[in-house]
Amino acid sequence: MSSHRSIRALLGNLGMIAALLIVAYLLLRLHQGEQWWLASPLPTQWWTALIATAIYAGACLALWWRVRPRKEVISANGEPPVLVVWASQTGFAQQLAERTAESLRAAGHTTRLRALDQVDSALLGSSRKALFIAATTGEGDPPDHALAFLSRVMTQPATLPQLQYAVLALGDRTYEQFCAFGHQLDDWLREHGAQPLFDTVEVDNADPDALRHWQQLLGQLGGNAVDVPDWSAPAYQAWQLQHRQALNPGSVGGTVFHLKLHPLEGSLPTWQAGDIAEIGPHQSAEVVAQWMQAHGFAATDTLADGRLLREVLSVSYLPEQITHGDIAALAAALKPLPHREYSIASMPSEGTLQLMLRRQLRPDGTPGLASGWLCDYTAPGDSIDLRLRSNRNFHPPANDAPLILIGNGTGIAGLRAHLRARIDAGAHRNWLLFGERNLAHDFHFGDELQQWQRHGGITHLDTVFSRDNGAHHYVQDALAAQAQRLREWVEQGATILVCGSLQGMAPAVDAVIAQALGAQAHEALRIAGRYRRDVY
Repeated sequence: MSSHRSIRALLGNLGMIAALLIVAYLLLRLHQGEQWWLASPLPTQWWTALIATAIYAGACLALWWRVRPRKEVISANGEPPVLVVWASQTGFAQQLAERTAESLRAAGHTTRLRALDQVDSALLGSSRKALFIAATTGEGDPPDHALAFLSRVMTQPATLPQLQYAVLALGDRTYEQFCAFGHQLDDWLREHGAQPLFDTVEVDNADPDALRHWQQLLGQLGGNAVDVPDWSAPAYQAWQLQHRQALNPGSVGGTVFHLKLHPLEGSLPTWQAGDIAEIGPHQSAEVVAQWMQAHGFAATDTLADGRLLREVLSVSYLPEQITHGDIAALAAALKPLPHREYSIASMPSEGTLQLMLRRQLRPDGTPGLASGWLCDYTAPGDSIDLRLRSNRNFHPPANDAPLILIGNGTGIAGLRAHLRARIDAGAHRNWLLFGERNLAHDFHFGDELQQWQRHGGITHLDTVFSRDNGAHHYVQDALAAQAQRLREWVEQGATILVCGSLQGMAPAVDAVIAQALGAQAHEALRIAGRYRRDVY
């Protein structure tokens, strides 16, 4: 790749020399004739000079505008803006950074948008949250403009314990050093004390699945205060909701539901433990009907393409203001609802795809978009828009390696799939640490987990219930109490999988692992792919 940069530099220099020769030739033409300096310039020469001066001034203004000092806006709670940084070779990373900043602003966050070469140690030191969209070119090289950051910032000492960050790494899997610069940036931030919000998201050739996953994580970071349409719409298939059950009646937390689904047509597809179900939520039929009546539309109205208006509205945001009864204006204003992601809680051998989710409530007490659709507005037998997505980062290790599974709340869903797959494969060296609120109400899949332990499928089962005043308050406390066992299992080749809350549990567990193993061993575990997280 360095040879490519040298060629580009040579071509650039040759182009500049050619441009200077052309300018010199044009200037020499002014010397034609005797005493050329005593004559008044011709009108065409005046106009040529004015146009050239205007072009030069415009170029200077554009350059200044690009690098001008910007007045930063501080959020209402006094938090500095979220720093969104891009390192781009072709412009794609910059586009994604702009979309990322737009999504955060829609959720009520203030943002700073910067190219990586505009970022220095002072800016990193004054930021609390930073998102990096970093491309890799060729065999693991950074984009050209990022070289200044590498030489000016990454070679200098830095202490960034206050910084929470995430990296979206763009690359091409056909190259050996896939997403190398994104991982280099991630490593440097970790080494200097910054705390990852979630694991690096790798994007292979603009893979829409990975980009939707990044957007889902942005929604979690933004609190889902405002949903924005997907950057690329999933190609859903029709599945049937076969069964739904509330798992924790009487719980002080939100109701958790267990769902079983099967394709409407054809056989059950295959997936691996750790994979994701992308769900396309719908507005409730009652809400759509009320909205249509209030805005002057009939239940039988159709769009120009023949689709029933009510069906299109069911998968779209309902505009607050629209011309009464104007279907054409409405069609132009509609935006599709975003997808939601859920860890798959079962394996194909069980005959159904199982999900586990908690009903979320809006400030006014009404159910959230996706959880309301799945938990309240549908009934067994109804069709659900669903798409499977491979989640390479959370796939299982080899069956001959020990496995440590750590999670809380509905994070048990993804961990249950791993346990089911391991037990089916005869891999019984499994240690599960799980935390929730109350043993009496919130021990999800408790009977099954205890049975697996009795039959040897789970070597250790450590549960923590924060409202029961037990020996440990949270799952990270139970892990800290078993630090010696953690070290022993890791030395024996164990992989650690963490599934659950992005805020609270995941960073607390990460801190315990780092303290128990040491910073160097903690980092080596991550680099080796033996420490993986699926957090939300």
